[in-house]
Amino acid sequence: RLVESGGGLVQPGGSLRLSCAASGFTLGYYSIGWFRQAPGKERERVSCISSTGASTYYADSVKGRFTISRDNAENTVYLQMNSLKPEDSAVYYCYAAYSRYEYWGQGTQVTVSS
Repeated sequence: RLVESGGGLVQPGGSLRLSCAASGFTLGYYSIGWFRQAPGKERERVSCISSTGASTYYADSVKGRFTISRDNAENTVYLQMNSLKPEDSAVYYCYAAYSRYEYWGQGTQVTVSS
């Protein structure tokens, strides 16, 4: 399974680092995506990273502010979020995919508000 952590309440302009830890399987084989969903909106892909970390993707809305990384030895993927804006508020989900296998985490709430 996947377990996200690191969400919380932060003021605009602040930072948070989300973690996605895998248990029961080797995360290093998997491509990982971070998605988010705000109330009344569709789930949005925020960032992705390949299994080796050599390739990354960022949505235009977070480019230059968010950084995805992974530590396969720790079976964990991170999402560093800087310069947070109120519109970044959402439940953030971690997603892992490899061949026919896929996992979703339970989500962690991020709220950006003064």
